Amino acid sequence: MPAPRPWKLSEVRYGHVKETSYEVAVLPLGATEPHNLHLPYGTDDYEGTMIGERICEAAHAQGAKVILLPTMPYGTETNMRKFPLAMNVNPSTLYAVVTDLVQSLVESGIKKVVLLNSHGGNEMKPLLRELYGKTEAHVFLCNWFKVLDGDDYHQIFKHNEDHAGEMETSLILAYNPELVARRSDGSFDADSGAVRPMQFEALEKGWVSITRPWHLLTTNSGSGNPHEATAEKGEQLLQILANRLAPFLVQLSAANVDDSFPFEVNEGR
Repeated sequence: MPAPRPWKLSEVRYGHVKETSYEVAVLPLGATEPHNLHLPYGTDDYEGTMIGERICEAAHAQGAKVILLPTMPYGTETNMRKFPLAMNVNPSTLYAVVTDLVQSLVESGIKKVVLLNSHGGNEMKPLLRELYGKTEAHVFLCNWFKVLDGDDYHQIFKHNEDHAGEMETSLILAYNPELVARRSDGSFDADSGAVRPMQFEALEKGWVSITRPWHLLTTNSGSGNPHEATAEKGEQLLQILANRLAPFLVQLSAANVDDSFPFEVNEGR
């Protein structure tokens, strides 16, 4: 049996925790929802866990006092209500749960919190605004799927990603390949991820937005072509995320929290 990983809360014991000082807690936020025909309902949950493990392991190795919390498996699914077992938590409920967890961390002496979000439906920025000034915690939000810009993204992936496309399929292939459904010829048991166009140019261009009804937008909940995904592409993405996010955790762990945090001290002011 492998030894418990000291940076992962679900594996360590109280005897270790009470003797350990933590500076940063990472809380992955997932969801339980369909991902086209070929990916598991827990895709966002698996992604939050694997990315959280990768970045916390790297940060811990570089001296960060970081702890990875268990991934929250439920998220906001109000626009997927027509799909069976899309397990919805309304935004107000989600915010209340995360607020309670942040308070638990503060009571445990951890005041630097990173929300590692894996689900586009979890709009967490309003909660950060609401918590500001109401908690001793400094709460940071990382939507990991936005870490790569367009050029970075297309150095790895051919097709744009929205949901259950090439990027997410590659991630699951990298760590949970047995959960990806294939046909007898080895291709993915998935449709093309095509989406239905909307009537209005303003919606198509993004000048105006709505909560998209997913059963009208897609055929089988997939939005993005998955058919050129590979495990190697998933591993490339994980390494980039580790290279960019682990140093942030190291810096955050070492940072002194004062009245100007997280801004640079300006001696001239």
